[in-house]
Amino acid sequence: MSNEKQAAISSDQITRYQTLFNERKDAKVVERAVTHQGILATSADFASDTDMTPVFSLELDTGKVANQKQSGRCWMFAALNTMRHHLADLFKLSDFELSQNYTYFWDKFEKANYFYQNVLNTADQPLNSRKVAFLMTTPQQDGGQWDMLCAIIEKYGIVPKSVMPETYSSSKSSELNSTLNKKLRKDAVTLRALAAKNASDDEIAAARDKMLGEVYRLLCYTLGEPAQKFDFEYRDDDQNYHIDRDLTPKSFYDKYVGWNLDDYVSVINAPTDDKPYNQTYTIEMLGNVLGGRAVKHLNVTMDDFKKLAIAQLKDGQSVWFGCDVGQSSDRQKGIMDTNAYNKDQLLDLDLSMTKAERLDYAESLMTHAMVITGVDLVDGKPTKWKVENSWGEKVGTKGYFVMSDSWMEAYCYQVVVNKKYLSEELRKAQEKAPTVLAPWDPMGALA
Repeated sequence: MSNEKQAAISSDQITRYQTLFNERKDAKVVERAVTHQGILATSADFASDTDMTPVFSLELDTGKVANQKQSGRCWMFAALNTMRHHLADLFKLSDFELSQNYTYFWDKFEKANYFYQNVLNTADQPLNSRKVAFLMTTPQQDGGQWDMLCAIIEKYGIVPKSVMPETYSSSKSSELNSTLNKKLRKDAVTLRALAAKNASDDEIAAARDKMLGEVYRLLCYTLGEPAQKFDFEYRDDDQNYHIDRDLTPKSFYDKYVGWNLDDYVSVINAPTDDKPYNQTYTIEMLGNVLGGRAVKHLNVTMDDFKKLAIAQLKDGQSVWFGCDVGQSSDRQKGIMDTNAYNKDQLLDLDLSMTKAERLDYAESLMTHAMVITGVDLVDGKPTKWKVENSWGEKVGTKGYFVMSDSWMEAYCYQVVVNKKYLSEELRKAQEKAPTVLAPWDPMGALA
């Protein structure tokens, strides 16, 4: 390996680079275009617009899109959207929404307790250990996983949006997150100090109880206090009036959604050497509800991944999925396509990496969750997919996006499907105990 002196950039190198650049016939043309328009606009491929026409051979009617606004609750919106699609069909409520603020409140509350437990579990490690540093970097955040929402619903149920509507802090969450994280870090100081002096379990529990009471108060101030009982009053699409009295969040879920959440499993495609296919994985220190449902992924080939999604769509049910939405996508047009931008051609650079390389070298990970509501099948093979986003109706086609099949292969990492669609082999694999991955593994990324 070269030493630092040999590796330092020399003036001869710079002169050579300058010469090579100016010898290129197109150098100044590209320079003028990119300096004025930027890389994306200059490399945008018009052909992608025509290829991604929003027409699909299989398409579910899922109504208007929701809007998470300035918050990171896409995973929550996407999961609740799959449930409201089902509810809307059963009860003729096309423009109905479930309360994202309600599940947000309890997720924040449970994440605080989960953080306290992780602080105590790592209290014997120095502050500069990787695990402690990882915990303190982001004590909690808006993002999450499908299994984490299931854990919230199983414990707290859900409510209609009319019962617990959006607030300033649910729609614009940065102030709440910064305040809550400051409190959690302060509480970590106290908990680590108690552990360091070998405080009794009762002393630690009392301190933790006080902390949780303060978190609850903060969340009530910012998000409103969750309802324990309520009446559900509505008119259906036929304008028939209904009122259902004295519901609890859990009885509402049982009556109006009624899914057995144990039937729905997370399936991932992570083609890295450390994650063989047809095995399950979980992530250390990732979760929200202590004692509740744990995050568990079944890793499958991309062929199986797509077949499972298509099977559920054919049965009339939408599909929650997680992806890296910022890669090769046009937010305004609502297009996610590997051919949307030709940066390699424009810049004469080889930017290609395999999916496994992108995961291993931190070039990609799951950043966003949405809902698949359709697919275009040609000779039985998918060419593009219809996607319901949660960014409002001003992007895409009234909030719906088009995802090319090549983009799905490259940048989709997770779908949630009913386990009845799993083959016998995959069903047996899914039932096995998971391998525990490090907290910073890319499959632990929160959408």
